[in-house]
Amino acid sequence: MRTTAIGTVSAALLAGSATAAAPVALPALTAQNGAATASPDVRFVDIEGDGGIVLKANVVTPADADGRRTYPVVVLPTSWGMPQIEYLVQAQKLADSGYVVVSYNSRGFWQSGGEIETAGPPDIADASKVIDWALANTPADPERVGMAGVSYGAGISLLAAAKDKRIKAVAALSGWADLIDSIYNGRTQHLQAAALLSGAGYLTGRPSAELQEIMTAFLTSDLTKEQAMIEWGRKRSPATYVDEINANGAAVMLGNAWGDSLFPPNQYADFYERLSGPKRLEFRPGDHATAEGTGLLGLPNDTWTSAHRWFDHHLKGADNGVNREQPVRVKTRSGGVYENYPDWKSVGADRKKIALGGSQHIGTGVDSGANGGLIFLSSLLDQFAELPPMASIPLLPRSVTAVWQSERYWTEQQVRGTAKLHTTVTSTKGSGTLVAYLYDVGPLGLGKLVTGAPYTFHGRTPGQPFAVDLELHSTAYDVPAGHRLALVVDTVDPLYIEHNPAGAQLTFSSPAADPSYLSVPLRQK
Repeated sequence: MRTTAIGTVSAALLAGSATAAAPVALPALTAQNGAATASPDVRFVDIEGDGGIVLKANVVTPADADGRRTYPVVVLPTSWGMPQIEYLVQAQKLADSGYVVVSYNSRGFWQSGGEIETAGPPDIADASKVIDWALANTPADPERVGMAGVSYGAGISLLAAAKDKRIKAVAALSGWADLIDSIYNGRTQHLQAAALLSGAGYLTGRPSAELQEIMTAFLTSDLTKEQAMIEWGRKRSPATYVDEINANGAAVMLGNAWGDSLFPPNQYADFYERLSGPKRLEFRPGDHATAEGTGLLGLPNDTWTSAHRWFDHHLKGADNGVNREQPVRVKTRSGGVYENYPDWKSVGADRKKIALGGSQHIGTGVDSGANGGLIFLSSLLDQFAELPPMASIPLLPRSVTAVWQSERYWTEQQVRGTAKLHTTVTSTKGSGTLVAYLYDVGPLGLGKLVTGAPYTFHGRTPGQPFAVDLELHSTAYDVPAGHRLALVVDTVDPLYIEHNPAGAQLTFSSPAADPSYLSVPLRQK
C-alpha cells in the first residue's frame, strides 16, 4: 500500500510541477481590448520565517503599482508537497484586479527551511511573518489582509485567522476543520489517505520527528499512542480555535468536494455552523482539490471565481452581491445547477427513515465487493463521468454482508446532506470494524454508491449488545424514479485499516425499545 501510494504521489507531483511551472513563461505584455498592457510584476524572494528559517516565496504586484498607493494583500501558503509556483496563475489574476499576492512554500517542503510541522505552531507563526514581510516590502494595505489556500494552505489559513487579527478574509479550499475527524473519523484510520500524505511528505520535504512518530503509531494501529495522536490533531484543527476566529471577525469562505478522500465534507459543514462572522460554504462534485484544480492551470473555475468575489467584497469593499446571496451553495453529483440555502441545516431539511428490522449475522475480515473504491480515481470518475463505485446488490455474499433495502421510489429522491445510521451491534470479539454504504439501486439490482463511512470499536464485552450511531459522509445525489436505496454493511474496505480479529462475527439487531434505522436527508419539496 505504501509503495503504491508513493508511486501515485510521485506521478501527481511531477505532473503538478510541470503544469504549475507554465505560468512562468507568460509574456510580459497582455492584450486587453486591443491594447497592450503591462502584466503584473513577479519576483522570487526569500522571507525569514519563525525561528529564522528561510521561506521560498514569490510576490506578484499590480502592473500599475508606483509606490503612491496601497493594495489589499492576499497570502497563499502552498499545498502539501507542492512547489512555490503552485498559485502563480491565480496570483497573476488577483494582481490584475488590484491585489498584492505573496505565495510561499510551507516550511519543511522543497527549498524552504525547517521541517514539516503539519500546520503546527511554527507554521502559523510563519504566516504572520509573511504578512509582516509583505507590509514592510510591498505596497500592501495593513487594513486589508487576506489568506487563501488549497488543502494544506487552507488549513494554515484558517489557523492563522485565529491567531492574527490582521487577517480580514479567508478562502479555505479543500481544507480541514478537524484533522482527526478527517483521517480518523469513526475511530478508523483512513489508510490510503494517510499513506498518500506520508509518501508525499517524504518525497518533497523533511517530516519532523514528531510527525514521523505520529504517522508510525497511526499506520501500525498503536492504541497506546491514540490519545497523544488525538491531542496532536486537536492542536492543528481550526475547529479547536473557532472562538478565536469568531472573536477576530475574519470573513471565512469554505469550499470542498463531496468525495474528498482526505477531508470529508462533514467536518467542514460542522465547522461552518459554528462560525459567527461573515461566512460562505460551497460543495461541488469531485475529490480532494479537484474542484479548484483547473483554476490553478488558468482554466475557468467556479471555486476560484467565488474566492475572488469573496475577497473583492471583504477586502476591496466591492458591492458584488456576495453579502446578499444565500451563503450555502451546493452542486449535486448528478449534475444540474447550483442550489442555494440560508444555512447547512436547510440543505437536507426533510428526512426519511428507513427501518432496519430483523436480525442479520455476518462474518468479518472479508471484502464483500461493496467498497468506497480507490482514493482519487473513484471520485474523479464520479465527478467527470457520474460513475461512482458500483456493486450488484443481489450478488453480495450475505455471509459477510448485511443488506437492507427501501421500497421502490416512484418519484426522484434528492438526497442532500448527512445520512445517519442508528443500530445495535453485538460482536463475538472486543474489537471490530464495520463500514456502512448507501447505494442507489436500479431495477436490475446494480447499486451506485451514494455515500458511506467506517466505524471501529475497541474494549467491548463480547456478546453484549451496544448502540452504534454513525454519520455517513455528506453528499448531494439524486436517486432516479423507479430506484430504491440500500444500506449495505460489511467489515473490509481498502480505504481503511480494519480491526477485526480472526473469526469474529457481528450481529445487527433492532430491539423493540430502540429500533434501528437509517435517516436519509432529502431536499425540501
